[in-house]
This record gives sequence, C-alpha cells and structure tokens, in this order.
Amino acid sequence: MTESTHAAVEKVPSMIEEKDFHNEDYSGSLEANCPPRSPVSDEESTIGEPHHDLSQVPTHTSAVARTLSIVRTRGSGKDIGPPPDGGFQAWLQVALGHMIIFNTWGYINSFGVFQTYYTSKLNRPPSDISWVGSIQIFLLFFIGTFSGRATDAGYFRVTLIVGATLEVFSIFMTSLCTEYWQLFLAQGLGQGIGCGLMFCPTLALISTYFVKRRGIALGLVASGSATGGLVFPAVVMRMLPEVGYGWTMRTLGFITMATLIPCLLFFKQRLPPRTAGPLVEWAAFKEMSYLLFAVGMFLNFWGLYVAFFYIGSFSRNIIGVSETTSIHLLMVMNGVGIAGRLVPNLMADQFTGPLNLLIPFSCATAIVSYCWSAVHDMSSLWTFAVFYGLFAAGIQSLFPATLSTLTTDLKKIGVRMGMVLSIVAVAALIGSPIAGALISTDGGDYLYAQMFMGSAIIAGSVVLIGARVTKVGMGLARV
Repeated sequence: MTESTHAAVEKVPSMIEEKDFHNEDYSGSLEANCPPRSPVSDEESTIGEPHHDLSQVPTHTSAVARTLSIVRTRGSGKDIGPPPDGGFQAWLQVALGHMIIFNTWGYINSFGVFQTYYTSKLNRPPSDISWVGSIQIFLLFFIGTFSGRATDAGYFRVTLIVGATLEVFSIFMTSLCTEYWQLFLAQGLGQGIGCGLMFCPTLALISTYFVKRRGIALGLVASGSATGGLVFPAVVMRMLPEVGYGWTMRTLGFITMATLIPCLLFFKQRLPPRTAGPLVEWAAFKEMSYLLFAVGMFLNFWGLYVAFFYIGSFSRNIIGVSETTSIHLLMVMNGVGIAGRLVPNLMADQFTGPLNLLIPFSCATAIVSYCWSAVHDMSSLWTFAVFYGLFAAGIQSLFPATLSTLTTDLKKIGVRMGMVLSIVAVAALIGSPIAGALISTDGGDYLYAQMFMGSAIIAGSVVLIGARVTKVGMGLARV
C-alpha cells in the first residue's frame, strides 16, 4: 500500500470518532443521519500529507517508488519544535559528524603527502598529480547540490550508506593502482563521489540540531579535517617505508571503515522530509548577500588549497628537507587547524557572528599567502606552516557556519548549502592545477603560484565585505 493510502486510511477513524452520534434520530445509518464532514483544516492535517479520496488512490506503485518509500525518513506528523541546541542526541550527531569530516576532508588535507610521493614515483609533473586531488575536492563540493536535496527529501541515510561504501571501496582499489589513470579513477573520481555524498548531508543535518551553539557545533565537526590531517600522514610516514604503498593504503581503508560504521548506525535525521521543491532554489540568488557570499567563497577556495598541496614539494625542492620533514610540515599545518576551527566558531557564537569573523580570517590568510614568497629557510617555513594552517582553518570552519545563517527555513538548508558547495567546487577543481602549471611555467619556482594564491583569496575577502554590507549595512551588527 502506498504512503498516501496509509495517510487516507488513518484519517477515517478520526473522522468517525469526531462526530457526535448521540442524536436521538440516529437509526444506525451513518450515511443517512450524519451531516457531511467539513474539510480538514491545514492545522489539523499532518505536515506535508495531501488529502486523497480512497477511490482515487492508485492500487500499485513501481518497485523504485516502493523502495524509496521504505528508505526515506518519515515524518511523525507532530510539531518537532525548535532545535534542541544541546543534549545527548545533538552532541552525538556532532561526534559522528566529526568522523565524517575526518574521513572526507582529512584525506584531502593530507593530499600533500600523496602529491610528493606520486610525483616522484610516477614521474609526472606536479600539475598532473594535483588533478587527482582537485577532482576529489570538486566532487566533494559539487555533489552537494544533489546530496543536499536528497537529505531535504528524507533520503539522508541511504545517501550516507552509498557514500561510505563507495569511499571505502575506492580506497582499497587505490591500493592496487600502479598507473596514473588508475589513481585518477579510484582516488580522484571514486573517492570524490563517495565524500560528496556524505559531506553536505552531514553539515545540513548538524545545522538542524543547533541555533545558538551552531557555530561551535559545526566547528567541532569541521575539526575532523584537522584530526584526519594528523592521522593519515602519520600512518603514511610510518608504514610506507616498511610495508609499501599497497598495505599502507589498505590500512587507511580499514581505519576509514572502522570510523564510518558508527555513523551509519547512529546518525538520526531530525526534520521530516520536504518532498516537494526544485533541485536548485534559483530564487536564492536574488538575495544579494547569498549571491555575494557564493562568489566570495569561490575566490577564497580558488587559492586556499594551493599551500596544502604544494608545501611538501616546496620544502623538498626549494628548501632541501627530507621527505619525513616535509610530512611533518603538513601535519603541523593540519594540527594547528584544530584551534583554528574551534576558537573562531566559539567566538562567533558568543560575540560576533560567523560572517564578521570570516572576513578578517580571509584577509589574514591572503597576507600569509603573500608572505610565503619570502620563505627561504627552514625556520621561516615552519612559521609559515603554523600561521597559514591557523588562518586557513578559520576559513574552512566559518564557511559552513556562515552559510547556515543565510537560510532561515531549515527544511531548505540542504539544497541551499549544496548550491554554494557546487559553486566553490569549480574553484577547488581548477585552483591547484593552475598553481601547478604556474610552477612549471616559472621553471620550478613557486613565486607565480604564491602570487596567484594570495590574490585570489584577497579578492574573495573584498567580495565577502560586500556580502556583509548588503545584509546588515556598514554599522555594527552581529551577523
């Protein structure tokens, strides 16, 4: 029986019970003696359930429709009230979200390790290798439009299961790769699609549990990228010389599997499904603050990951450090990101609002990017790694926190988040390969790439200022 049939049948007893059958002329015939029931008001009806005549309900549905009906989150028909803003269930979702970001952005922030290894072993130029990581970031962002809308429609769990399964499968397939095209398919396309199916739904779900504490909740979730950025390079550094590439990747696959299983079991979607609505809410781009925010973040992400991809090769080719030291640099850059993700979001919740902090963090990241061109020894390289990791982490964590505040209807938060993620996906796709091409054009020097990186981020800062002005004006306001 279809879901609409169930809804109609459940209303029949209530229609009968609500009638007053103590009429003295009652003769046992409902049809003869009871006046017709007035239409059910919007307040009495269940959320999102249309009223149907039983005679008009189809008697069969397709296998696909029946399957989707089973896996979709069902609404209870009750007023779920405002977000709890705390409690065991809400913070459990935050812990599980941390594990999702650990296994998505943790890998991406660790790609510098693979960039250095693949460049030397496959004898390919840096721009070729960076396409593997860039397509992974692109798909993680771009699929947000589709996975976010699926979450709004109630298919959060099935989307998460498919994404987790695909990511684990792709990591094990990467362990068997010996050619560039194989890496591109497994680590780039396969793992990128899997991450994309998990990333946006996770952010959208966490946002429905919090209002006043949403910033710190999303900061704790986003810090999973820093945790993964510490764990995965450490595993590679420890195991690669001892057991080889294949079993190093399989170990990463087992870590991913073990940390994703609890997420599949205990994640819980809070809001009832929004079955109606377009894949893209084009009307959102008529809101100038939303549009300018999307453009500003496009420019920020255009340059943001250049340092994460090339810090290892820069340290080895320009400074002349060992491979182990280059991995330590990447780990430090990711490690300081824990503070860079938590402290700004906590301050945003308590004092400023996320957009007011995102702008100075973007400006500071651009300044540090320009300063990279002045790095010529090991001590200055460590300084750059610490400050860039700190400020770039602030952008990464304040980005989803700010985006969530641009949507007042939480039932649309998945699709509106996904739309901006799809826009910045293009920037993430082309940014690092452009930097790699600039390095080759500059004869192996990094100056052109460093100027490109800093200029893109500072341009993004300017556009974010415009987004703030269109939203609240030039005066002091929490936003």
